Amino acid sequence: MTAFENATQFFHACEGLKGWDACSAFTAAGATFEGQCEPLEGITTVEGYVTWWTMLGHGPFVGVTYSIKSAAWDEANRTALFFAVVNVTHAGEGGPVPPTGRSVDADYVYALTMDEHDKVKHMVKVWNAPWSLRGIGWM
Repeated sequence: MTAFENATQFFHACEGLKGWDACSAFTAAGATFEGQCEPLEGITTVEGYVTWWTMLGHGPFVGVTYSIKSAAWDEANRTALFFAVVNVTHAGEGGPVPPTGRSVDADYVYALTMDEHDKVKHMVKVWNAPWSLRGIGWM
């Protein structure tokens, strides 16, 4: 598989809530993570992000769906970009408030930088967290 194919497989495993066991096959040991928004503060590894997202998708969020709006590969920087939208409904237990029943469609971007073995070595998530959290009634 190419680096872009591995990045795509990682994206679908992560967004499909398959958990770390599925995502780790496409991830370098010690892969780092960053996301410049409050809910992601303190998450510094790709494993930590995948675990956080999987927990939300199998807890407070019910019926999580996603679709890719656009995907691109930058060979010079060995980086895959995925512009996507996710739909979540806060109908399960968990979160800062009881289930609100509210849904949101949230746009976001994953930037996945791949190592020389075509595995994710660094991930950035660009996401408007306050807008999303207001949409589901958490703010």
